[in-house]
Amino acid sequence: MSDPLYKKELLRLAADAVGAGRLSVPCGTASVHNPACGDKVTVDVALEGGRIAAIAHDTKACVLTQASAAILSSGASGMNREEIVSLHGAVAGMLSGGDAPDAPFETYAVFDGVIDHRSRHRCVLLPIEAALAAFEASQSSTTEDSK
Repeated sequence: MSDPLYKKELLRLAADAVGAGRLSVPCGTASVHNPACGDKVTVDVALEGGRIAAIAHDTKACVLTQASAAILSSGASGMNREEIVSLHGAVAGMLSGGDAPDAPFETYAVFDGVIDHRSRHRCVLLPIEAALAAFEASQSSTTEDSK
C-alpha cells in the first residue's frame, strides 16, 4: 500500500491496539464522535491524585483513530489533565506542519502523511479529545459524589 495515510507503521499500531478494551471501574468515561466520518471513541480513565493510573479505549473508527488511540494509551499513564491538553496542542501543531510531540509521544510522527488531509486531522485528535472528556466526567462525578 503506497498511500501515505496508511503506511505500515500506522497499520501496525492500529492492529496492536494497545489499551483496547474497557476498565472495570473507571473514574471517568467519555465517548466522542466525529460526525464527518462516523468515528467513535470511548475512553475510560482511572485516576490517582489527578493523574492517569489506567486508561482504556473502545474505538469504532478508522485506522487513523485506532492508531492514535493506541499511541495515547501507550504513553498516558501518569499524565494529568493539563499534560493531555498540551499533548492535544502538540499533535494539532504537528498536523499543521510542526514537529512531532516529545517522548513518549514521538510516535505521532507516523501521521506525517495526514498533514495535507485536513479532513482527517480530527481522526487523529479524537482519542485525545475523548481522554480530556473522560477527565471532565471524572471531575463531574467527584463533584456530585461530594454533594
